[in-house]
Amino acid sequence: MIGITAALGLMLSTALLCVSSLGNLSQTNQQILIRLDTSEAEAVFVILNKRKAGHQVVDTDWQRLFSTEPYVRLKKREASLGRSFTDNEFREFVLSDVLAQRVGELERTLRKWKQADLEGAARRVLSYLPADALIHVKVYPVIKPQSNSFVIDTRTNPAILLYLDPGLTTLQFENTVAHEMHHVGYASISARMEASLTSLAPPVKTAVEWMGAFGEGFAMLAAVGDPDVHPHAFSVPEDRARWDRDVANFNQDLHAVEKFFLDIIAGRLQSEEEINKVGFSFFGVQGPWYTVGHKMAVIIERREGRPALVECMSDPRKLLRAYNRSAAELNAAGKEQLAMWSPELLNLVTSTP
Repeated sequence: MIGITAALGLMLSTALLCVSSLGNLSQTNQQILIRLDTSEAEAVFVILNKRKAGHQVVDTDWQRLFSTEPYVRLKKREASLGRSFTDNEFREFVLSDVLAQRVGELERTLRKWKQADLEGAARRVLSYLPADALIHVKVYPVIKPQSNSFVIDTRTNPAILLYLDPGLTTLQFENTVAHEMHHVGYASISARMEASLTSLAPPVKTAVEWMGAFGEGFAMLAAVGDPDVHPHAFSVPEDRARWDRDVANFNQDLHAVEKFFLDIIAGRLQSEEEINKVGFSFFGVQGPWYTVGHKMAVIIERREGRPALVECMSDPRKLLRAYNRSAAELNAAGKEQLAMWSPELLNLVTSTP
């Protein structure tokens, strides 16, 4: 089980915008530096197409694949999680009949993804980050056995590894990358939050650090760029319906997350394993860290404006207070009866300067 720092690093540069393996340098000031590196997928295609044409796959073909930056970093990441991921195992995966049958649709998908406006997505995301935030990131569409996508090394060498999924449209690809780029930008200013928490007692500090997981909700909003746009505007109907069902549980979920914070502060959850078990349960497919975080962010932006929301990103305690102000106004107007963070929690996390 990874710890809170690593977990929030997953949530929470040189702009190279490349439309093939490496190349086509593009730069929008020094805040946005993106490199789209398709070298792993291209190397897999070489092998698959050789087999399809009846040509021999030679050692240099495999070495080309195994030396690509996306493959090297994917292998390192899997090893860090204790998962088996060897060159021989990957060789068997590439040579599988199932993958051979999919080469055409995979190539078509990669061609479409290369047309995505990642720089535009980054500019959209930057409007939801402090002025000094940076989006310096490498984007790796990869062919691999597992169908998950994730961001790694957000503080040192950020990269987004995306499973090359023919079911993902270009707009969905852009949205997914935009979401992860917000995490990268968020991580670039994380030292500011950490500095504001140094004087807190350890249990309080842990609880406030976990509040940073609401960054998932920020990222959902930033990816679409407007509080009036549904966060699953580009998703399949099933994903949109799931989100709407989960958001309907906002009040209940806010109270559940508050209990988590209070249990940490009161010492009812003490070990890292106990805290992680509960904290990670709020991720789910897109659980309360996403839905509660997103709804709070939307309410704050609509009531107080985007600059007020962005200010909350430097310290999640500001998020709770800003949300309570807006929610109190909405509740008083009778428009909606929203759950609010308790005075007990707000006092506990703000009692130490």
